[in-house]
Amino acid sequence: MTTGRLEGKVVLLTGIGSGMGRVTAQLFAREGATLVGCDLDADGAAETARLIDAAGGRIHPTAPLDLGDRDAVTRWITAAVERHGRVDVLYNNASAPRFGPFGEQTAADYAFTIRNELDIVWHASQLAWPHLAASRGAIVNIGSGAGLQGARALPQAAHAAAKGGVMALTRQLAAEGIACGIRVNSVSPGVMATPPVLAMYAELGEAAPVASIVARTIDGKPGDPLAVAYAGLYLASDEAAWVTGANLVVDGGASATM
Repeated sequence: MTTGRLEGKVVLLTGIGSGMGRVTAQLFAREGATLVGCDLDADGAAETARLIDAAGGRIHPTAPLDLGDRDAVTRWITAAVERHGRVDVLYNNASAPRFGPFGEQTAADYAFTIRNELDIVWHASQLAWPHLAASRGAIVNIGSGAGLQGARALPQAAHAAAKGGVMALTRQLAAEGIACGIRVNSVSPGVMATPPVLAMYAELGEAAPVASIVARTIDGKPGDPLAVAYAGLYLASDEAAWVTGANLVVDGGASATM
């Protein structure tokens, strides 16, 4: 691998086991990052590590890791610093929502979604904060189009609440990060061609709840996860040295059209 846009940077990347996390890990490795990844799915994380190792990249996976367990996250970040001497980027990719109509969704499903989409961003960001201050580093959070717009056909109130929280937290951390040189930004994907979305289309075809959103995109298809990874790459790199508090929307134009 040649010198890239993240050469010399140590990147903490959550949710590497599949989908956007795997694609992001592969791209960041190609761009020279030393990756410290984690996932709940040990087999998925191992496969991502195998792919990156085979391509000549550098990744140190930890799995299974429950990002809702603050003590486990502390151990993960501490081990990364002990091994590599620094942390330059925290990329909060991992999420695990549960969907259901607002009037019917259980309190347990709501709590699960908040824990596994918002709380995990809070914990990882807070625990990495002093290390990022030392390196004058960056945080990239994955938001969502759900934090920008309501969707008639998709019952996603808990997911919208969690991702809206992530996006608001991003802005506040950007404000607080100015004092210590930490940049904090987010990327908000639309409907991407991840395994859950592809499975939904395989089962329901054009009756899939996301179909009306996808129909408004530039090509009428779910997006390539690599598009999100490239947006995150920009925000993680020194090219975005004067960018903080921003939310970069990668949704094929769905949120910009009626």
